[in-house]
Amino acid sequence: MPETLLYEGKAKRVFATDDEAVLLHRYKDDATAYNAQKRGSWKDKGRTNATMSAAMFTYLEANGVPSHFVEQVDETTIKTKKLTMLPVEVVVRNLAAGSLSRLLGFEEGRRLKAPIVELCYKNDALGDPLLNWHHFRELGVSDEDLEFCEELGLRVNGILAPFFDERGVTLVDFKIEVGRDADGQLMLADEISPDTCRFWDKETGERLDKDRFRRDLGGMEEAYAEMLRRVTGRPSAISGQQSAREGDDS
Repeated sequence: MPETLLYEGKAKRVFATDDEAVLLHRYKDDATAYNAQKRGSWKDKGRTNATMSAAMFTYLEANGVPSHFVEQVDETTIKTKKLTMLPVEVVVRNLAAGSLSRLLGFEEGRRLKAPIVELCYKNDALGDPLLNWHHFRELGVSDEDLEFCEELGLRVNGILAPFFDERGVTLVDFKIEVGRDADGQLMLADEISPDTCRFWDKETGERLDKDRFRRDLGGMEEAYAEMLRRVTGRPSAISGQQSAREGDDS
């Protein structure tokens, strides 16, 4: 069956398959920042994001977190369940950085008393604004769904923060999304990569994520390759499933 493009976003293309319940996500080398006002690209970005996401979804599944991930198809493509997405972006923060530093006037790098969960309205035209539960209720999102989003964010953080810590990386913050499958089950979606997480080297504080692009620091290709190496042990790894098993054993 020829691939049918359903959606093209800032960093990936989503295709239908011959199974109505399954999609293909093909990650691009393109990058955007500041709500797509800044654009660029670098070699192997798509490969890093697809392979790392596959590894992280598999690792989280092994630790009891349901996700849309099915398998990695090739270096830049993963297969997922088709979900009905909530209009919510879940952001979990362990250290002050980015918009939280601006919001609270905190110096970047300040460790928070406890992880902070933010719920943002997934709407590019509005700039994905930070909302509270009252706003989301007005948008039709139930309290039960919002509670799931917050609990999922903290659960993912509780699993991934020590995973990265063991690999010499501080998980500063990350963004995930949530969707509902055909059976009505809510689960983790989107991706887990240097595009959607802030990763800082524990010893040097070097940024190993998309902030290098946002802030014109350079070295994006090298930073992404280094994160892939730390997660999989092999920069050219294709199998996210195998990578996650290797990480689970360490």
